[in-house]
Amino acid sequence: MARQLRLSLKRPAPFTRDSFVRGPSNTQAVMALDAWPRWPGGALVLVGPEGVGKSHLARAWASQIQALVLDREHPDVVAAAGRAVLLEDVDQGVDAEALFHLINLAAHDGAGLLLTARKAPAAWPAEVPDLRSRLNALMVAEIAPPDDEVLGGVLKKFFRERNIRPHDDVYPYLLRRMERSIPGAQEIVRRLDETEDGQMRPISRVLAREILEADIENLDLFEG
Repeated sequence: MARQLRLSLKRPAPFTRDSFVRGPSNTQAVMALDAWPRWPGGALVLVGPEGVGKSHLARAWASQIQALVLDREHPDVVAAAGRAVLLEDVDQGVDAEALFHLINLAAHDGAGLLLTARKAPAAWPAEVPDLRSRLNALMVAEIAPPDDEVLGGVLKKFFRERNIRPHDDVYPYLLRRMERSIPGAQEIVRRLDETEDGQMRPISRVLAREILEADIENLDLFEG
């Protein structure tokens, strides 16, 4: 089979709703985000493990409504007054007093607050008085680990961004065996792409099996 010629240029991956792959694992979060600006108290928390699309969805929301994206290490509370605001990775550490004021500001007309985290607000520290009650009152939307519909969609998206058209049987094969995460999908597509470029081989189930089996062998060597 002749090797398919394709452009080496990689398409950008913007944080847009159109490029977000929706499925059962994230439908609740999408619907909650679409309820803006009717969030209770003007605030919403997107919760889920690493690599499920929290940042993509949050950044798309911020871009659409021109929300202020705050620096987690130095959140500018003054600049946030009267504006819709995005603050990410809150459970990774944020100034408690600043968070308290941001939650209070979110309830004002014209304001709002979208937070992202891997853990639910109940697990966040609350050193400032009354912060715990504010956290407990936040509306929470969870993004679960990706299901087959989402994983299949992101695989197609990552292949498309690299101008690749794999054999049709590659998708079901990968879905049964790959790491079930969006970063895992991105990594397997990258490795398939680089292997194809280096060995001039079509992206087929055979090539996918070789890469996945190599991962298992390397893991066995590491554990041994």
